[in-house]
Amino acid sequence: MRSLIALALIPLVAACASGPSYTVPSSRPANSAPVPPQEPQIQPQTGFRAPRIMDAPGLDGVIGTDASGLVRQFGSPRLDVWEGDARKLQFTGNACVLDVFLYPTAPGRGETATWVEARRGTDGRDVDRAACIAALRRR
Repeated sequence: MRSLIALALIPLVAACASGPSYTVPSSRPANSAPVPPQEPQIQPQTGFRAPRIMDAPGLDGVIGTDASGLVRQFGSPRLDVWEGDARKLQFTGNACVLDVFLYPTAPGRGETATWVEARRGTDGRDVDRAACIAALRRR
C-alpha cells in the first residue's frame, strides 16, 4: 500500500521541480550605458472606429444623408432598428426592399447612411442598389 502512495506522489513531486532556465541575450552592447525609460506617449482612447463608407454610382443623395433626409426621400421606413450606435432603416416598395445602414462617421456626430443593401421583396434575391433607390424615389 505504501508503494502505491509513493507512486502516486511521483507526478506531484515532479511538477514542483524547476524547469530549465533560459537567459535572453541583451540587445545592447555590454559597454553601453543603460537607457533610461521613456515617458509613455499618451494617446486619447475614444474607442471610436470609423465605418466603411460605400462608394458606388447611383447612391448620390443616400450615402452621407441622415435619417430625416432619408425619410423625406423615401417616406416612413418599414423598420427602424437601433443596435448600439448603429441604425438600420428599411424602405419597401413594389420593386424592392432597401436597407440603409447609418453609423456615426466621427466621434460625437450623428448617424449618416454609410451602406445600403437592396433585394427583391418576393424572394430576397439581390437587385441593383441604384435601380432600387430610383424606383423607391418614384413611388
